[in-house]
Amino acid sequence: MADIGFVRTEMLPEQAPPASSVGVIGWMRANLFSSWFNAILTIVSLTAIWYVLSVTLAWAIAPTWQAGSLSECRGILHELGREGDSGACWGVIRDRWVQMLFGFYPADLYWRPILAFVLLGVALAPVLFADKVPTRLIWFTALYPFLMPWLLWGGSVWAPLLVIAGFVLGYALLRIISSWFGSLIGIILASAGVVLWFLLGMGFVNDGINKTIGKIRIDSAAQALQLQIPFLEADKANLEARIEALEDYIEAALEQSDGALEQGGGAYRRSITDIAPKRGELKSARIELALLKSAVFDSQTLLRHIGELPDLEASLPDLNARAEEMRLSLPDVVSKITTENGFEALKTRISEEEPDISLEIMRALEDTLDAEAKAASARATIDKTYTEVARIGFRPVGSRKFGGMMLSITIGVVAIACSLPLGILLALGRKSDLFIIKALCVGFIEFIRGVPLITLLFVAVTLLQIFMPPRTNFDIILRVIIMATLFASAYMAEVIRGGLAALPKGQYEAADSLGLDYWRAQRLIIMPQALKISIPGIVSTFIGLFKDTTLVSIIGLLDPLGLSNSIRANPSWNGILWELYGFIALMFFVFCFAMSRYSMYLERKLQTDSH
Repeated sequence: MADIGFVRTEMLPEQAPPASSVGVIGWMRANLFSSWFNAILTIVSLTAIWYVLSVTLAWAIAPTWQAGSLSECRGILHELGREGDSGACWGVIRDRWVQMLFGFYPADLYWRPILAFVLLGVALAPVLFADKVPTRLIWFTALYPFLMPWLLWGGSVWAPLLVIAGFVLGYALLRIISSWFGSLIGIILASAGVVLWFLLGMGFVNDGINKTIGKIRIDSAAQALQLQIPFLEADKANLEARIEALEDYIEAALEQSDGALEQGGGAYRRSITDIAPKRGELKSARIELALLKSAVFDSQTLLRHIGELPDLEASLPDLNARAEEMRLSLPDVVSKITTENGFEALKTRISEEEPDISLEIMRALEDTLDAEAKAASARATIDKTYTEVARIGFRPVGSRKFGGMMLSITIGVVAIACSLPLGILLALGRKSDLFIIKALCVGFIEFIRGVPLITLLFVAVTLLQIFMPPRTNFDIILRVIIMATLFASAYMAEVIRGGLAALPKGQYEAADSLGLDYWRAQRLIIMPQALKISIPGIVSTFIGLFKDTTLVSIIGLLDPLGLSNSIRANPSWNGILWELYGFIALMFFVFCFAMSRYSMYLERKLQTDSH
């Protein structure tokens, strides 16, 4: 057979790919200039990006960090030959960034929210990175829900311990009653026992502890206050003199800076930079003075109440008896209205419904209200005095002091942590075969999904208190957390229901074949797979809920957006807008981006893809 000349008998050596198909040039040809249409889109997009960046960077790059007001920012920009609104005024961020983070939380207690959120990371580690931390750390995770409120709101250590005691009591009742009557009756009666403990037993025990420890420490507390108050007043006087000297220095320096603006050559910027440290010192001194004044007032008030305590305790039985006697002596019509509505706004109700009531009855009613007020004031003073003396813990901080990013994180974290288990229960209830449970879950989910969150927040502020017992102090942040949790749980239930629907029927049959009951099948087989499928939807709900915390500014809470309005109301920063909103956007982006990246990490770890 003749040789075939066109068949190669040896391999050619490998050659490098063309330079135009590898590296940066190859990537650009494949992704940016693969066709004439893509080339046009690339050029137009790059032009738009360049225009936006050139305008944004020209505005953002401005040496105004040390400015103490908007007028100083404009002076610095004028010295640079730029218009007043052609550069950012970053001095407002330097001046108010701490307030944007902590709101009006006492400055000497910043360590408490910082510690609370650092410990939050420790508590989340066994949940988010279970394979990288010791398993025993899960006990701290269980303890953290009781530790976080105590750190943020303060108060006596007895409150979180009594709350823990309530859950321990519920667990003990569940074990005992379930062994006798079954799990369903055990759950019902144990839940009822926990509710009764929180409504009745916890307050009674807490008052008993405070009164017992308070009586033991009352004399030593009075002696300590008598020694402490003179030192506090001396420190206050020294601080007031220091503040006055700093104010005089800054005022003189500002007068000199007016002439520096005319000189140019950076003189004005140098003068503002020299004033900035004194401004920071003055701000710190004013905060310290406010804290000292508060400490002096609180110490003097507590010392006065300790001195009045024996007389108040001796007169309290007579005050209570007098109020009860006068209440019983009122006519039937007044007593009826009193029983239905309490003594709050009673005179208005009587004047509207009984306009012909006699002057004598009105005077008797006023005397009754006065007697009730005196008795209530005496009881409140006695309880507060014993509570203050017996307190072993942190100084209380009211919810109205919360604000800034700390408020958003507090609401967001608690609502996120509570909405997931509640959403799981609602999803399972919606798929239940029990008609009543299914109807209740479907009705709740559809109602919540059909109502805007802002409406629920208004309900939390205005209507929720109406359904509570008279004189109940229902914390406003707690009300907001409850509504945000209910709102997120409805959406979470639908996300998880989608994950349950995506599971093949064989998984349920496999659980049945293993002889598992309903709850074990859900815990060991069904729910882990459903949650794995639902990770993107769950994280999206979390991110949406965290961003929705900004709606609380509409109901009067000072989240970052609410604080930005109060900052712009200050004459020094009136007119500032984009700088504050940009800083707020950056803070929210950091948290939301972190949640998004974790969800991607979790998807890769659990291999949610099908191949």
